[in-house]
Amino acid sequence: MTNIKLFNKIDKAGLDVFGENYNLSEETADYEGILVRSAKLHDIEFPSALKAIARAGAGVNNIPIEKCADQGIVVFNTPGANANGVKELAVASLMLASRDISGGIEWAKTLKGSGDVEKLVEKGKSAFTGPEIMGKTLGVIGLGAIGGMVANSAYALGMKVMGCDPYITVNAAWGLSRAVIKANSYDEVFASSDYITLHVPSTNETRGMINAETLSKMKDGVRIINLSRGDLINEDDLVAAVESGKVAAYVTDFPSEKLLGVKGIVCIPHLGASTPESEENCAKMASEQLKDYLEFGNIKNSVNFPDISQPMNTLYRMVVLHRNIPNMLGSISSVLGSDKVNIESLSNRSKGNFAVSIIDADSRITKGVIKDVEGIEGVIRVNLIDLSK
Repeated sequence: MTNIKLFNKIDKAGLDVFGENYNLSEETADYEGILVRSAKLHDIEFPSALKAIARAGAGVNNIPIEKCADQGIVVFNTPGANANGVKELAVASLMLASRDISGGIEWAKTLKGSGDVEKLVEKGKSAFTGPEIMGKTLGVIGLGAIGGMVANSAYALGMKVMGCDPYITVNAAWGLSRAVIKANSYDEVFASSDYITLHVPSTNETRGMINAETLSKMKDGVRIINLSRGDLINEDDLVAAVESGKVAAYVTDFPSEKLLGVKGIVCIPHLGASTPESEENCAKMASEQLKDYLEFGNIKNSVNFPDISQPMNTLYRMVVLHRNIPNMLGSISSVLGSDKVNIESLSNRSKGNFAVSIIDADSRITKGVIKDVEGIEGVIRVNLIDLSK
């Protein structure tokens, strides 16, 4: 029986991926896998049996990625699983940034019991007007699963769309409308856009990317949407820009004490992926990735180890997680040769400082063999998959 610890409520569609050989519980103390959504794991002491963590969502700020890599714990996320839900909120945010819809709704509530509501509405509605988005330029920072969908949707709504993503993948590029203009830098987007929407992860490079300096490069009256991460914004600089009129509106999915109640700022209570469809898609994708790794050693959508997959045509497989250093494959092959283990097939992939090797053998791999491979300098962890049991 394989124990999986649940750190949050996980949608049933994800739990149903696992069969009767799995115990899914919030209480288990000795577990090989973790399913998590937003729970913070930085202060958790992981058991030695833990092999992988699957995050039902794209962001992994709540997981100690480097610590996990050093311990040979593969961390998965689910890029794109909640993309449509966030895209739809981004489209709604364009409207919220254009017209003071939220302010108008709150004002309309105050008219209850005041008499001629219809007349008062006609008299007061001008305070909440704003521009249409058609014909305006939208700058999209980050063209991954969500950013690409937002760019295409905005173009379909009649906007001119400019995008910038230094790390765009080939698949993401193929998914973009040919009408999306490629910007060579963020500064080009800042200078040209009437609206700017952020779709990048929180990294050392992106944290605080919207600040006094970058705001000064934008058009007067620019409207900014941030459904990605709150810390992409320097809040003091942003509030000052809104109050001065430099920024006409700021719509964010990440409320904070500084932002709440500021005229021109619309705070949404983190609803980006809060749809039944997104939660189901994320849970199912996370569970499938975790199960495939625990059962076959295949890795897809890991944030700390490379993607690697190999059909398992034998009964015995060894998954070696190791440092990305020279002659590692030679060292592993030498040890296996000395232990009389015949390699049927071998795959190796690397990602930054870490790598994974999958070795299939045509005979049983003993504990002694595992111990010998673990003794190789640079090897972090060895997992054995034995289908003969």
